[in-house]
Amino acid sequence: MQETQPTYLFSQPHQPFFLLAILNSVIMMLIFALGYKGVLSLSIDTLTFHAYSLIFLLFTNAFMGFLFTTFPRFNQTEIIDRRFYTTVFFANALGSTLFVAGALLSSIGIILALLVLLPSQIFSVRKLHQIYTQGQAGDKSDSYWILIANYFGILGNFLFLLSLFYPSLQSLAINISFYLYLIFLAFSVGQRMIPFFSHSFAAKNSNFVKIIFTLFIAKTFLVVAGIKIVEIPVDFILAGYFFYEFKRWELHPLQSPPILWVLHLALFWLPAAFLLSGISLLREMFLDTSFYFLNLHLLALGFLTTVLIGFGTRVILGHSGQPPHGDAFATKIFYFIQVVVLLRVLFSLNIAFGWGANFLFDISFSAWLVLFLAWGGRYYKTLLWGKKL
Repeated sequence: MQETQPTYLFSQPHQPFFLLAILNSVIMMLIFALGYKGVLSLSIDTLTFHAYSLIFLLFTNAFMGFLFTTFPRFNQTEIIDRRFYTTVFFANALGSTLFVAGALLSSIGIILALLVLLPSQIFSVRKLHQIYTQGQAGDKSDSYWILIANYFGILGNFLFLLSLFYPSLQSLAINISFYLYLIFLAFSVGQRMIPFFSHSFAAKNSNFVKIIFTLFIAKTFLVVAGIKIVEIPVDFILAGYFFYEFKRWELHPLQSPPILWVLHLALFWLPAAFLLSGISLLREMFLDTSFYFLNLHLLALGFLTTVLIGFGTRVILGHSGQPPHGDAFATKIFYFIQVVVLLRVLFSLNIAFGWGANFLFDISFSAWLVLFLAWGGRYYKTLLWGKKL
């Protein structure tokens, strides 16, 4: 296929969705940062803007592009028709535009954006459900959990819409969308694909995903209810159980090439994040110290962003006919993700211990912008035209 072919961008589902996700990662973070610092006046509170834009305009587009590409293979069905996924893409692009316009101009635009994005998500998940039911694969248990996560995404999106009228629902909307949708979705995909890529033949615990799902439900509603005394042991149980299972898979990250060890690292961010979450919550409860969403950002940056860029790089290369290897530039990006995580951790510690180093906010959000600009700058020609690196 020639690079100059104008329709190449839409030749595979992941291409337009990845580009939209990269664009949104920069635009939404820039608007949030300017709103947080008081440079811009937003029509909605910055927390709602930050949470919704990253969950449903960045990560949802990235994972939907991935699933539209791979879910038919998981279930052994025909690929998704181009007309369907391009329609979803343009709906999501319109919703993203309305969301930005609404945040800058009027909250009516936010409502209109969600009235576009929610139906788009429903139609997308309905298509995934159709693929699941029609699939000829012998074992569809992983696909089942991926679907469950996506249905919680619809619920979370709906609750965000309601929270615009009933603000008391905001915490429920954020936590369902974060834990039961995004984190559980990325985990469900990762626990299927990463051992496969790593040629790990260790037998999985058949109840592993069920147990994690149950603990995530408990975690979600304990956060919403503010019952830290119970949430803390749930965090420690999650940390210990994740680490035990992942270690048993014998992934050998230190002996793996970069395109693999970055995915191993993403997995091990899960136990690390929940361990640090439990520790920070202990200090918050007994010493009245706020760590300013440290636990959420350890998962969002350490796990989600690492797995997103790790999987994304592999998909971009593999589906453009190139060996899915992490070259020197990609490896630097993988390392830089961890720098972004560290900078965000330092900002939370700054808030907790009163260092007065508020410039860490500027540095951490700038590092986020550099990360996605570098990643997008590296691969946009491949996504647009299939350019070989």
